[in-house]
Amino acid sequence: MGLRQADAVNPERDEKARTSAMLAEQEYVSRVYARLDIERARAEAALRDGPAAGGGSAFQARLESAVATDEAARRLAGLGGVEHGLCFGRIDHRADADGPGDTFYIGRIGLRDEDHEPMLIDWRAAAARPFYTATPGAPGTLARRRHLHLRRREVVRLDDEVFDLEGLDESERGGIVGEAALLSTLRRGRTGRMSDVVATIQEEQDQVIRSDLQGVLVVQGGPGTGKTVAALHRAAYLLYTHRDILERRGVLVVGPNATFLRYIEQVLPGLGETDVALATVGELYPGLKATATETPAVAVIKGDLRMADLMQAAVHDRQRIPADGLHIETDGLTLVVDAEKCEQIRDRARGLHLPHNVQRRRFVHDLLEALAINRAEQYDRIMDEPLEQLAENGGLPDWLQELIDEAEDEPLLDETDLRLAKEALWQDPAVRSALNGLWPELTPERLLTDLYADPDALARAGARADLDCTLLHRPPNAPWTISDVPLLDEAAELLGKDDSAEKARRRAAEAARAQEELYAREVIEAAGPANPEMLSAADLLSAAELAERHHDDGPSLTTAQRAIADREWAYGHVIVDEAQELSEMAWRTVMRRVPTRSLTVVGDTAQTGNAAGAASWGQMLDRYVPGRWREQRLLVNYRTPAAIMRVAADVLAAVAPGQTPPEPVRDDGPPPTAIAMPVTELPSLIESELSLVTGGTPDDIGGAFKEGRLAVITSAARRAAVLEAVPDAAVGATPKALDSPTVVLTAEQAKGLEFDSVIVVDPSGMLTESPKGGQDLYVAMTRATRRLTLTHNNDLPPFLSALEQAGEDRGVRGGDDPAQGGPAVADRVEG
Repeated sequence: MGLRQADAVNPERDEKARTSAMLAEQEYVSRVYARLDIERARAEAALRDGPAAGGGSAFQARLESAVATDEAARRLAGLGGVEHGLCFGRIDHRADADGPGDTFYIGRIGLRDEDHEPMLIDWRAAAARPFYTATPGAPGTLARRRHLHLRRREVVRLDDEVFDLEGLDESERGGIVGEAALLSTLRRGRTGRMSDVVATIQEEQDQVIRSDLQGVLVVQGGPGTGKTVAALHRAAYLLYTHRDILERRGVLVVGPNATFLRYIEQVLPGLGETDVALATVGELYPGLKATATETPAVAVIKGDLRMADLMQAAVHDRQRIPADGLHIETDGLTLVVDAEKCEQIRDRARGLHLPHNVQRRRFVHDLLEALAINRAEQYDRIMDEPLEQLAENGGLPDWLQELIDEAEDEPLLDETDLRLAKEALWQDPAVRSALNGLWPELTPERLLTDLYADPDALARAGARADLDCTLLHRPPNAPWTISDVPLLDEAAELLGKDDSAEKARRRAAEAARAQEELYAREVIEAAGPANPEMLSAADLLSAAELAERHHDDGPSLTTAQRAIADREWAYGHVIVDEAQELSEMAWRTVMRRVPTRSLTVVGDTAQTGNAAGAASWGQMLDRYVPGRWREQRLLVNYRTPAAIMRVAADVLAAVAPGQTPPEPVRDDGPPPTAIAMPVTELPSLIESELSLVTGGTPDDIGGAFKEGRLAVITSAARRAAVLEAVPDAAVGATPKALDSPTVVLTAEQAKGLEFDSVIVVDPSGMLTESPKGGQDLYVAMTRATRRLTLTHNNDLPPFLSALEQAGEDRGVRGGDDPAQGGPAVADRVEG
C-alpha cells in the first residue's frame, strides 16, 4: 500500500520531510561520534598509564601490564581506523501489534553507551545481516533500509529503500527520502585507491563474506564483480566471528603485488581490523621481497610441480661420496675410509628421512668415527712394528706377549677416546674441508644459486625429475624472481637446519619457565576487562607469550608481525587474491602455511595471464582437497559498462570459449572505439580523455586531479615508444604512480586495478607476446569503468573488427558525466 497520489507529488512536503530526517539522523550520528571520542580517550589513557598499581609480585605486575597494554593498543587501533563513514546504515524492522519494530544503526564497529545499550551494530554482527540480504522480493522482517552518507562527521544525504510502508509507524512514513545507495556509489570517479563497500555489499557478496570458516571456498568472478573487496570484507568478518580461533594463528592475505597490499592496508582498518598478515607470492619467503619476473617459458618450468622432484634431486646431488673412497692427508698420515663404508654412511644418514642439514649431523658423525678408528688403527700398527720385529727375533718377554694378547680383545678406542678423537679431527682444516665438500651445510639461497650456475648439475637434477632445465641456467649474481620464491621455500623444507644446540637450550629454558607459565595462566583467567566492548585477556595473549615477556624487554609484536617473519607459521585462514596466477609450485608454498586447509581462493580463470597459472581450479586444488572445495560464483559486473563488456566478451569468446563473462548492471556511457594512429599522437588523445573523465578540474593542491584516472595499457613491444611519447606519465603499478592522473602499465601490472579511462596500445602485439596473450588483452579491456579506446597500426584482430567503423567516426566522443547523459562508475574493486 503506497502513499496517496497527492502526497507523492508535494514538493514542499518532501523538502520538509527530508530536512526533518536529516536533522534527526545528524543528531544520532553526532552522539555516535561523541561515544567514539570517549572510547578513544579511554584507550589512549589505558595505553599511556597502564594498569593501576596492585599488590602482586613484580612478575604479576608485569603480566597484568602486558595484558592491559595489548588490550588498549588493539582497541585504539580498531577505533582509529573507523573515523570515515563510522555510521553508514540503519534498518527498521516492521511494526507489529505490540508497537514499533526495532531500529538498529549499522557501522564499521560496535559501540555501546554508558548503560551498555547498543548504539551502533558492527556490520559483521548477525543483527546487521538483514542490511545486506534484504531484497524487495525477500525483505524478511525489514520495513526499510536507510543509507547514511557522511562527509567527515556531517550527514549530507540519505537514501531509503522501503520494503513495507505499512510496517513503518506514521512518523516514519513521512521521512522516506532518496534513492538506493548503490546507484549513487556507482557515480564516483577513480581516485587511485581502493575503497571498501561495507555500506553497499550486495547479497551475492554477502554470501561470500559470511561463508563458513572451514574448508576451501573458491570465489570465481569475472571483471568488476567485486570479488577482491568481498574477500577483504571476509577477512574482517572471519576475525570478528571466529576470533577465538584466528586471534592466535592469524589470517594471511596473499595479493598479486605491493600496490594491492597498499590498498588492503587502507581498507581493513575501516572495517575494524588491523592485525592481518599481508604478502605477495614474492614475499612468502621471509627476508625476501622478489618483484622480478621470468619469461613465459622459464615461468612454466619453475612453476611445474616436477620442480619439487628436481629440488629433491638437487639436494641429493650435494650428498656425495668419492668413488674410490675417502683419503685425507693429515699429520703425516693418509686417513682412509673405503668406498663401501662411505656408501653405507651416506645411506644411513638418508635413511633418517630428515632434512638435509639434520641428516648431515649423522653423516659427519659417522665419517669422523670411521676416520678416528682408521687413525687409531694406523697408530696401533706403527706401535706394533717394533714389537713384531722383537717377536721375530725371539726377544719378546712372556709378560709383554701376555699384555699384547689381552689388548687384542679390547677396542682400540673407548667411548671417551672416540669422542675426543672425533673432536680433534673436526678441528683439522683438511678433515673439515673434505667432509664439507661431501655433504655441505646448505642454505636455500646457496643451493639454488649453485644449481642455476651449474649446467651439469641442472642436467643431472632435471633428468631425475624428467624436466628439461636448460633455460634455468643463469649467473650467480642474478636477482631472485617471484618464480624463485616457491623454489626457495621448497629448498628450505628439504634442507632444514641443524638446531640441536638450540633445542637443548630451549629445553632448559622451558623447564625453568614452566612454573612461570602456570602462574601466567592463572593471571589470565583472573584478569577481566572493565569495558565489555574490549576483548578478554585470554583472547589477546597466551600464557607462553606472557611468560616470554617476563624475559624480553623488546617491542611487543602483533600476531601478524610474528607470523610473517616465521616461514613455518601455521595460519588459521589464508585468503589468496588473483589466485589464478599462482603456479603449481606457488600453491605448494601456500598450502604449507595453512595445514587446516581453511582458505578463501579468489580469482577468475578467464583472466589467467601467467603461463604457469591455473587453467581450472581443480587443477590446482584437487591434489590438496580432492572433491572438498566449494565454489561461489559472482555473476554481476558492477564496474564495466555494457557497451565495453560486449566487446570484451567477444575477446573472451575467441581466446577462451569455455568461459562466461559476468553480466554488467550498467548500460551507460559511450561505446569503445578503435583508432589507427601512431604512438607519437598519444599525448593529444590522453589530454582529451583525461579532460572528459575529470571534468578538467585540478585539485587546489599541487595541480593534481582529485578524481578521475587514466591508464595507458601497452604491449611490451610498444612500451618503450609509449614512454618516450608521454614522458610525464607515471609508470608501473606503484602506489605513487596510481595516485597520478595518468599511468603507463602492462596488462600484467593492470590486473586487479581499475581506471575511468583506458587506452589499450597495440592489442595485436599483446595477443602474441605470451601463451596467455588473449587473456592479457581481456584483462586490459576490462579495466575501464567509463571509457575505452584501442589504438593500433591497421592490424586489429578479427574479433575486434566491429570497432573499426567506430574508430573512423570517432572524432572526440561525448562525455559520460551526468551533465552529458551518463553517470561515472562504481568505486568498487575489481575482482
